[in-house]
Amino acid sequence: MSMDAMLAHYEIGRELTRFARAMDDRDWETLKAILTDDATADLGTGTLAGSDAIITLIRQYLDACGTSQHLLGNLIVEADGDSAISRSYVSDMHLGRDDAPEPNFRSLGDYHDRWRRIDGRWRLAERRKLNRALIGSMAVFG
Repeated sequence: MSMDAMLAHYEIGRELTRFARAMDDRDWETLKAILTDDATADLGTGTLAGSDAIITLIRQYLDACGTSQHLLGNLIVEADGDSAISRSYVSDMHLGRDDAPEPNFRSLGDYHDRWRRIDGRWRLAERRKLNRALIGSMAVFG
């Protein structure tokens, strides 16, 4: 693996972790800084266009529940110049409002992401979440 490829893997892995933590911290400004303005996403509800639409959907779910935790693993990154793709597993847990143990909701999924390096920083340009399993109740999201 070249030094450029190793650096891209590290930097993209760091941005993925920052994105997951920002969701759990409800840090919408950090999400905005990681997404490109013209980012697209399909998180299981249809195609979203633009970072504002993506953040609005994420907030619709996370603002309605209690504590959440998004854990990532098995990261693969393939970079080519200023473009890259990554895949990583995600396991997320969402507690009820005020951290009530019931209802709760968990998913096991796979993030398929496209990245662009802009001004030396990797930014998320496209995300597709493929759910492998959904456990619990969507009622946790109101």
